[in-house]
Amino acid sequence: MLVDMLINAAHERGKCVAVSDPRMTLTYKRLAQLAAVCRDVVARATQRDRIGIMLPASAAFSACLFGSLWAERKVVPLNFLLSGCELAGIVESAEIDVVITIRHFADLVSQLPVRSVFLEDLPLRRRMIGRSLRRKPPVPRTASDDTAVILFTSGTSAQPKGVELTFGNLHSNCADCIATAQIEPDHRFLNCLPPFHVFGLTANVLVPVALGSSVYCVPRFSPAQVADTLLKHDISVFMAIPSMYAALLRLKSAPPDTMKDAYLYVSGGEPLPDSVAAGVRERFGVELLQGYGLTETSPVCTLEVPHARRPGSIGRPVQNVSVRIVDEHGADCPPGKDGEIWINGPNVMKGYHRDPHETARVITADGWFKSGDAGRIDADGFVTITGRLKDMMIVGGENVFPREIEAVLERHPAVADVAVIGVPDSSRGEAPLAFVTCKEGETADEIELREFARKHLAGYKVPRKVRIEVDLPRGPTGKVLKRRLPELL
Repeated sequence: MLVDMLINAAHERGKCVAVSDPRMTLTYKRLAQLAAVCRDVVARATQRDRIGIMLPASAAFSACLFGSLWAERKVVPLNFLLSGCELAGIVESAEIDVVITIRHFADLVSQLPVRSVFLEDLPLRRRMIGRSLRRKPPVPRTASDDTAVILFTSGTSAQPKGVELTFGNLHSNCADCIATAQIEPDHRFLNCLPPFHVFGLTANVLVPVALGSSVYCVPRFSPAQVADTLLKHDISVFMAIPSMYAALLRLKSAPPDTMKDAYLYVSGGEPLPDSVAAGVRERFGVELLQGYGLTETSPVCTLEVPHARRPGSIGRPVQNVSVRIVDEHGADCPPGKDGEIWINGPNVMKGYHRDPHETARVITADGWFKSGDAGRIDADGFVTITGRLKDMMIVGGENVFPREIEAVLERHPAVADVAVIGVPDSSRGEAPLAFVTCKEGETADEIELREFARKHLAGYKVPRKVRIEVDLPRGPTGKVLKRRLPELL
């Protein structure tokens, strides 16, 4: 199913650039050949049905992903930003004994109970020539419900969970996103998101292949390199997180026409500050669109698109995906009322690896995934996120979502990043505590920020304290890890 996408692209758009990075450029014909070579490597390397891949966004990752699927292995993309101890637990849970990687990660991989296959040690060019002279190996028959990849969450939860995504999950999400956003084969993608994250995997690896489009990879995010690639390669589709767009805004050398070919520039992974959206609009003339998704939903659930957007929302559900807002009793909320976001569709995961109890907790008997996010839907079907249910504070009997406070503080001209958590309070039960970083060259103090918040929020929502920090703890995509904020106290 997914390998078929590559074979079809090689047949129909074989001479078109498939994927390019600073070291390598592959047409679709060459990508299919290299994937076939990787298939042979994987088949010889392990007899287990799972294999680890530790590579950045690159042509090599695409070839290894499709080659591993071609070898009928489940792929476990590994987060190279984790410690060896953290990765060892994931390797044990995933039951993999081989990792395909590069020498750059040799020290990290040496800490894991696996055998390593280093791509630099393989005569790939010679094998590609040999493979081109032989009959193409048959594409395996896969059922829609067969597991294709296992992605381990590592952001907001203390214990990573293995999310099993099927061929049907990923294939349908690609097709539904393409149809909803009306992306065409001649659109050009830029990929600077790590492929062990579902946002990068689906949006920047699988979707381009489904279309037969070109994708240009920046293996390690660099604002200067990203800006240069956007401009030189006429990038029309760019998926990134807000902090990446913020970094581009801080890049003084980026000319106003850096994003001149923008068609679909999406911000996802975390809330988009109004200041970043306005900055990109004013400097580059581009409207950033928001999307929403989770690892468990392959990931895209809702998406703003150029022809249907509502500022402040995360768009409408993509094709074939349904969204409900549910109260604490499981009943649907009326338009405009907050509740938990539930998702249903072919994109909902098969389940958590080796954890049927947790799977049953988050997926209802009739297939609705409980996101744990709070939000609302308006009468026109546009969804707005209001926070995480588990982050909700009860301040003096009133429900308070950190996101509402964060959105206000983000409007202060000196503020770069904000994260709000609840802390125990003897008189009100809980109270908001804000962690703030300032923009380069700007300063603000606690009194100033609390007074700013007081102008826009009810008194009980004003942070009891505001801590000014140099930086905040972040996950692999730059998202703030709220569970680690107490460490700063």
